[in-house]
Amino acid sequence: MKRWLPYAALVMAMILWSTTFVALKYSFRHFSPVLVIFGRMVVASIVFLPLLRNLSPGRIKRHDLWLILLMALFEPCLYFIFEALAIERTTASQAGMITALLPLMVAIGASLFLSEKITGKTYLGFTLAVGGAIMLSLLGEPEPESMNPVLGNFFEFLAMVCATGYTLILKRLSSTYNPFFLTAVQSFCGSIFFGFIFLIKETGLPPSWPLGPTLVIIYLGVFITMGAYGLYNFGVSKIKASQASIFINLIPVFSVFWAWALLSETFTWLQFASATLILCGVWISQELNGEKISPVIGTTTALEKR
Repeated sequence: MKRWLPYAALVMAMILWSTTFVALKYSFRHFSPVLVIFGRMVVASIVFLPLLRNLSPGRIKRHDLWLILLMALFEPCLYFIFEALAIERTTASQAGMITALLPLMVAIGASLFLSEKITGKTYLGFTLAVGGAIMLSLLGEPEPESMNPVLGNFFEFLAMVCATGYTLILKRLSSTYNPFFLTAVQSFCGSIFFGFIFLIKETGLPPSWPLGPTLVIIYLGVFITMGAYGLYNFGVSKIKASQASIFINLIPVFSVFWAWALLSETFTWLQFASATLILCGVWISQELNGEKISPVIGTTTALEKR
């Protein structure tokens, strides 16, 4: 069970993240994007507060403190800003194709900075999953002409650079600190960062708080900012960063499923083929017999295959 727990956590994180687009789209109809992002960070921080004593590692080493702050700066702070700038300027399909490159970027970074050995089998899985994710993006519904796709795609690429840096630093820190403590730090730093932006951009709090959109902000804070990030951080702490990041390509698969299940959208055979390709790629990329899960939270020992 311990061997499969990180993979289950990663899949659950992707299922939760796949609901984010619908939740954000609904909440943005009633509240400004800055307020929604700030609100979800505050909600997550409030929920984390009573748990912080048990999660806290005690004294934090000085050189680790700077890494922790840099991790939080990468994501959620800069990542959310670049992602918002990209969505305003490019289409979801083009952004999705760039997002599909994230696992490969993490794999290259992990090889260079974490000395992770990337096998040919893992690269084959990357190829299949990335190909399936690109196909799924191309099969998306037509959208109005984007305002500035070149600039928007550049911002999306910067968002992926931030996500790559975040994952690599997270993997480095998770050998020492509880991954849920690191998630809490993300929430606190995000609250301060987006709270400052809220004070600059917004004129004040909205005059009314409709129940539905308010519950969505709470959902985003508890289940996405706290839950999905916590599960992803836990998964990254237990297996190779390169193998954990490829699970990101499952998000469009689950998004298509929600559109079919909840919105009665048609699930075409090409979408089914793309989703199957992604699932096969994720499965092939995982060295299920090559990881020894440590009983200590936040550590993992990779065993070379003989």
